[in-house]
Amino acid sequence: MTTTYADSTTPGTHTIRPGAFGNATELRCRECGASSPLGAHYACSECFGPLEVGYDFPTVTREQIAAGPHNIWRYRELLPVPADVASFPNTEPGLTRLVRADRLAADLDLARLWVKDDSGNPTHSFKDRVVAVALTAARELGFQVLACPSTGNLANAVAAAAARAGIRSVVLVPHNLEQQKIVTTAVYGGTLVAVEGTYDDVNRLASEIAGEEETWAFVNVNVRPYYAEGSKTLGYEIAEQLGWRLPEQIVVPIASGAQLVKIDKGIRELVELGLVEDTPYRIFGAQATGCSPVSAAFHAGHDVVAPVKPQTLAKSLAIGNPADGPYVLDVVRRTGGTVEDVSDEEVVDGIARLARTEGIFGETAGGVTVATLAKLVRTGKLDPAAETVIINSGDGLKTLDAIAGRVGPKATIRPTYEAFTEAGLA
Repeated sequence: MTTTYADSTTPGTHTIRPGAFGNATELRCRECGASSPLGAHYACSECFGPLEVGYDFPTVTREQIAAGPHNIWRYRELLPVPADVASFPNTEPGLTRLVRADRLAADLDLARLWVKDDSGNPTHSFKDRVVAVALTAARELGFQVLACPSTGNLANAVAAAAARAGIRSVVLVPHNLEQQKIVTTAVYGGTLVAVEGTYDDVNRLASEIAGEEETWAFVNVNVRPYYAEGSKTLGYEIAEQLGWRLPEQIVVPIASGAQLVKIDKGIRELVELGLVEDTPYRIFGAQATGCSPVSAAFHAGHDVVAPVKPQTLAKSLAIGNPADGPYVLDVVRRTGGTVEDVSDEEVVDGIARLARTEGIFGETAGGVTVATLAKLVRTGKLDPAAETVIINSGDGLKTLDAIAGRVGPKATIRPTYEAFTEAGLA
């Protein structure tokens, strides 16, 4: 059976092919629970609450997953994508390495620590995961342009995915974004627009454009319910790479908050499907103090998140009005975690600490996560004896300015051994 629909957010009338969204069955309001049909909807028609994808999962086995592609499409039965998703040109993200971090663990007096290193994705951040799912939804819904507002990593991922798929991209970024992220977006040949203002200003502009341009799919606006599902694959991979079991503690950086919330959703789905044992786990959120509205709400005991104006070097996390902030609060409180924030100086320390101990050069978001992990240990809020996983969401080569003033050559010498020894380097 084919489904034909038309609404105000789609380009005229588009026919959805059978199985376009796999085992997804509906879009469900996260506030009132009302159900909407699958389509280009992102706000509840009853209460304007955000929508997320609901499913009717079949039996899924570990063997089926293991036999799948070496990327996120091995979990296609658990995502809103068609069975033939891997046959379309895409960046094939996912299945990044889970690094056992014994030296960092020893540095922090932890018993066992892992780093889920998502800098290994095609554009060197976890955003390739969410964009791959959003691109699939955009294609199945008949959109012709892939677009986004971004703090940098998403800009890279959208521009690359669109180039790979052979469609136009339009990316909006704050004008003061790191130069490395501007270059690594522009190189893909799409339309890159620098906007005078913060990310929240850029996001408002994107929402306005999305309402006017009917053929444009803004991955984190009008196809956001599908886009966000891509982050579940982080939770799936962590469990699979640990031998189909759950870690006891996970520390996740917070920008919009969707990554943390969807990792939790992915874990709960694995439990419901019997793919992992239902063992206790705690999720912790990490923010930079210069943009820490979720941390502030958590410590004040609030259920809502008051917007702030970001002022931090961790620009990839600088979202002053995080869309999933309230849901982050729900997850960390339900699992017994917390949300903490760290200064920019601590962020730089965190970048250097991860690089020095594990040979992993994380971007500023990774620095936030490592510094928050250290703070959680120092303040006794994280159990040092429990197995812990932290997320490194992007590559340090994208935020060189953050660390450039801290590191450099030990000495500059003449090209002779005598000069080498005179400098005390032998």
